[in-house]
Amino acid sequence: MNEEYIQEMEYNINQLIKNNLMTKYIYIFGHCNASEIMIDNLQLKGYDITAILDNNENKHNLKYKNVPILNPKEILKYEPENTILLIASRAYEAMCKQIKMLGYAGKIEKIINYNTYSEYSLEEDTINRMNKRVQNGIEILNNLNVKYNNYHKILCPFAALGDIFIMMSYLPYHIKANNIKDYVICVIGNVCSDVVSLFGNHNVQIYSQKDMEVLIQAALYTQDKSVFIPHQDRPYIIKLHNALYQTKITLEQIYCCGVFNLPKKTPPIKPTNFKQYPKLHEIPKGKSVILSPYAKSVTLIDDFVWKNIINKYLSKGYTCYTNLANNEQPLYNTKPLHCKISEIQSVVEHAGTFIGIRSGLCDILKYAKAEKTALYPNYFYSDTKWKAIDIYYLKGWGNIQH
Repeated sequence: MNEEYIQEMEYNINQLIKNNLMTKYIYIFGHCNASEIMIDNLQLKGYDITAILDNNENKHNLKYKNVPILNPKEILKYEPENTILLIASRAYEAMCKQIKMLGYAGKIEKIINYNTYSEYSLEEDTINRMNKRVQNGIEILNNLNVKYNNYHKILCPFAALGDIFIMMSYLPYHIKANNIKDYVICVIGNVCSDVVSLFGNHNVQIYSQKDMEVLIQAALYTQDKSVFIPHQDRPYIIKLHNALYQTKITLEQIYCCGVFNLPKKTPPIKPTNFKQYPKLHEIPKGKSVILSPYAKSVTLIDDFVWKNIINKYLSKGYTCYTNLANNEQPLYNTKPLHCKISEIQSVVEHAGTFIGIRSGLCDILKYAKAEKTALYPNYFYSDTKWKAIDIYYLKGWGNIQH
């Protein structure tokens, strides 16, 4: 989950605690990475979570840190004055409507305000806030249009490295098919910009998550014909996500066929701008394993799994490294590794082995010549019947579900 949202979650939870709004029975609606981060936060503060409510029957009776995932009707078990429902999902409005139709009359709190433009209220404060947001978005869009006059604008709505990598793998076909001469790719944060750079020199504009959201709203509202939003998980261009209720489709095929409307066997464009890590000589060649246990939008793998992997390779005389970003900490008995996105492929190929949680980094290492294994948490993709390994499966890799 984006750092901006994590900070917003922390602030809103602290406000609830400060105002004594936390009750005896705390429920969370929707099992996702955000809800797991929220549980971690609350448990560290000493709060017990009664349950995660979720509409996906396949998740029922599973647990996260001893918190059961249950049918939403379970919230009616206790008196409403003793309960509170916390929502950190983009489907906040739909969840509110559903839970109220079930007869729930307790407190409902929005922990992250993803879609501030989707508030439904005629109160003066809300209208003024929405008008200000719209004007802010239009101003950002106008500034973009002034800077890149007559350019095609490609807006990438999330800071998801894998989505950016796959999008860039098929974007050239879109550019060619539409006879686009000049274009700018708009992303969230420097790391996403680095992923774009793997595919050559492009005009890139970097935004914060919040600014990107109001920019996209403005582009949709004004029906700006120069804007293209190549993403699969929101109805910007199509409602492809609905197909997953019937058919298993890998993420790459969703982009290839759904987002870009290309034939199934269209070959992805390969990145050409990888660089060499300057400290390769410090890593034992062919006798090292690069471990990547962290991801922003994925439930993490249990520590004991990583300990078993580390012990296995140490017993074989390998040196183990943990690939790190920001303030992340290395795994037990491993050395820290800090390298750029453009350098990671050279590190993995030199080391010889890569084992990582299935995240966008695995997409970036798609073409690395090494022994590669992706570890998948045992969870269902969104509200579909497909597991993460079904959607994110990597051809030519070891794919293991935990």
